[in-house]
Amino acid sequence: MNENLELLEYIYKSSNMGVQTLTDLLKELDNKENKLKGLISDELSEYENYCNVTEELLKKNSSQAKKNSKISKMMAKKGIEKEVREDNSDAAISHMLIEGFTMGVVDIETKIKSLDEKVDKDVLKVAKDYLKFQQKEIEKLKKYL
Repeated sequence: MNENLELLEYIYKSSNMGVQTLTDLLKELDNKENKLKGLISDELSEYENYCNVTEELLKKNSSQAKKNSKISKMMAKKGIEKEVREDNSDAAISHMLIEGFTMGVVDIETKIKSLDEKVDKDVLKVAKDYLKFQQKEIEKLKKYL
């Protein structure tokens, strides 16, 4: 597979999962008084932006964005429901989100390092911007711990 497409597809699937999980999380927090709903909404917008950007770049390269499996989406949704049911405090929610962002940071760093020399500068810039976005969100979320 073309390395550019591989990296773009990874970012698309990752950001698409972010859109889905944060949408589910906001629904779970709908009638609750959490201070970080605004931050979650901002994160959701960023993930939507990365979905759109990568989808367009994939189309330009005659490729189609692949969605996450229904099983992985369902498992993520059930996990969010369980976590919020057990503890919906801002500290617990931020901890859960930090764990998710941290996994994302490790994964995208690994992809960048393995494909760095093989991808176009524009694709690499999107990947590095995506990495920075996730790192910044971790720092923002730490305030709620």
